[in-house]
Amino acid sequence: MTHIFEKNDFSFMELKEDHVSRPLWINPADASVILEGFSPIAEQVQDFLVAISEPISRPTFMHEYKITAYSLYAAVSIGLETNDIISVLSHLSKTPVPESIIQLIMDCTVSYGKIKLVLKRNRYHVETTDPKVLQMLLNDPIVSSTRVMSDWMGQITSELRGLLASVNSQNVDIATTSTAPSVTASASRGMLAVDGNNNPIHTDLFASVVGAASDDNDEDDQNSHSFEVSHTKLEDLKKRCLELDYPLLEEYDFRNDTVNPKLNIDLKPLTVIRPYQEKCLGKMFSNGRARSGIIVLPCGAGKTLVGITAACTIKKTCLILCTSGVSVLQWQQQFLQWSNIHKSKICAFTAEHRAKPTADVGIVVSTYSMVAHTGKRSLDAKRMMEFLTSREWGLVILDEVHVVPADMFRRVVTTIKAHSKLGLTATLVREDDRIDDLNYMIGPKLYEANWMELAAKGHIATVQCAEVWCPMTPEFYYEYLKAKTREKVLLWCMNPNKLQACQFLINFHEKRGDKIIVFSDNVFTLKEYARQLGKPFICGEVSQTERIAVLQAFQQDPSINTIFLSKVGDTSIDLPEATCLIQVSSHFGSRRQEAQRLGRILRAKRRNDEGFNAYFYSLVSRDTQEMYYSTKRQQFLIDQGYSFRVITQLEGMERTPGLVLRAKSEQIELLKKTLQATDEDRALGSDVARGEGDLAGTVTSNLASRPLFEEES
Repeated sequence: MTHIFEKNDFSFMELKEDHVSRPLWINPADASVILEGFSPIAEQVQDFLVAISEPISRPTFMHEYKITAYSLYAAVSIGLETNDIISVLSHLSKTPVPESIIQLIMDCTVSYGKIKLVLKRNRYHVETTDPKVLQMLLNDPIVSSTRVMSDWMGQITSELRGLLASVNSQNVDIATTSTAPSVTASASRGMLAVDGNNNPIHTDLFASVVGAASDDNDEDDQNSHSFEVSHTKLEDLKKRCLELDYPLLEEYDFRNDTVNPKLNIDLKPLTVIRPYQEKCLGKMFSNGRARSGIIVLPCGAGKTLVGITAACTIKKTCLILCTSGVSVLQWQQQFLQWSNIHKSKICAFTAEHRAKPTADVGIVVSTYSMVAHTGKRSLDAKRMMEFLTSREWGLVILDEVHVVPADMFRRVVTTIKAHSKLGLTATLVREDDRIDDLNYMIGPKLYEANWMELAAKGHIATVQCAEVWCPMTPEFYYEYLKAKTREKVLLWCMNPNKLQACQFLINFHEKRGDKIIVFSDNVFTLKEYARQLGKPFICGEVSQTERIAVLQAFQQDPSINTIFLSKVGDTSIDLPEATCLIQVSSHFGSRRQEAQRLGRILRAKRRNDEGFNAYFYSLVSRDTQEMYYSTKRQQFLIDQGYSFRVITQLEGMERTPGLVLRAKSEQIELLKKTLQATDEDRALGSDVARGEGDLAGTVTSNLASRPLFEEES
């Protein structure tokens, strides 16, 4: 069979006698792991695999994971031992664990935790208890270039290099040889230590060079050695340490931090933490210290509460960075809702809200753009930035961390000094494949929830997904074939059969008592659909007052069961009444947008009703480029275990009373209107205007000075 399967022929691996009861297959070639989801112990095994590997795809019956260096660093960071990982894999695997996998695990875990990055008195230091590791780091040109040295330290380092060169060439005892270079009095009196390779190390001099004898280390273990590094070169340092297989461990011993003042904050007595939220926080605080890393939870699963609980646990100053001004105000409101923090202790820093910082402020919420801005600033903004950069922050929470452009994120990381960093996201994917950078810029992934498992337990809604194929009318398809790209997009959006399918689905679900959101990235399409069907809509040009009125009517008025939203509704909107979502226009192949939109109905209030299902429809014009984009968009949700049913015909649509565009003349009139559209009309998401502090494409609208909907107090 080898000639058929070639490199994928693993018939040489012998099955264990009781392989039926063991749920894992391990691929020795690429370190991928297949889990039989139907195994009685699958749920327990999932927890272990999420800890040591990256989830790739988790449909109903077979799950795929991949063991990587980053995932193994994360495993050791939460307390798993090398031998324990190998032992459990051996117990669960249907075949003996391949030697290549054992070697990978040992190589990636044996060196983890050897070096630490700590923040002391607003300065970063690299620490280790192993002199050989420290010497290896200092001899590396990239690591050495990140080091901060005072003049006296540079002189000693130069003399030390001459001393070591003399020792290596003459193989003599420094303490007894008169020809040795003159260093310092303390150095000449010191004794030589010998490492494992019989290389002499001058103990007193070595300690003075690496800073082990300095005042900064008086609170640390006597065997710990450290050197200071520049905060502007942290990224180079972390990246190089990963390449050397010595990843930097970032932990914050907040309970023993007597330098930074304690923040009076705690969760309110009525605040309830769900089991999976406890589990992911346990990964962050398992050894009593705060680990830097990333937590991945689905939309609507309470990422904000996880961040607030982390801040309440550390009880030190906290900085929260968001993608938009709307999100800033939501975080501020959530802190006041779930914790006992006094409103005078928390302030917002956005383009519209620039509260004057005071020494009493313990929590600041801002945007990435406001902190990373490199141009001219107003006087108030300068004062706030001086306040942010002069402080030693206990915790920095990075919301929607996956969407931040790499260059901007680097400026944020180097500008703000923090003991621990927590990244929060629902979709740890980027279309530019730069997601791996987060592993060394923030830390390893600490926890990733299983969407299907949370839905099965009622924490998020169970969703039925469907892709509805809508054939193009002959007239529209003729124009589509000869149109340019932007014109093609508008033609497949304005397809009369798609509009009719949308009307049919709205009528069907309104009769069932559902509340429906219809999404369209293209504003021209949004307005035309809403006009044809007589439904309210919200886009960037709609005033804040009108938005709130529409959303309140949707939530409270039984006669308003459908609203149309443009891209402004992708994020920062909470409508738990919504139980059905219809997508008629989207942003090409964005996997993140697909997941974010699904998240609008995962919070459904009725999710715990017996037999309840929410519904997600994606309407696609058949035989167009939109079908390709739709397949790409769905990939992330399919990997989470969702399946899309393809509907090629909506039974009974032709008999729908009052069906729009039934007459050929009406369709021709719509085609003329579509062809006369301007370039601005053809653009996707053109109504999303970016404010000073908002990331492009992530803000709801610069017209929104507060969340799309606020509950009445």
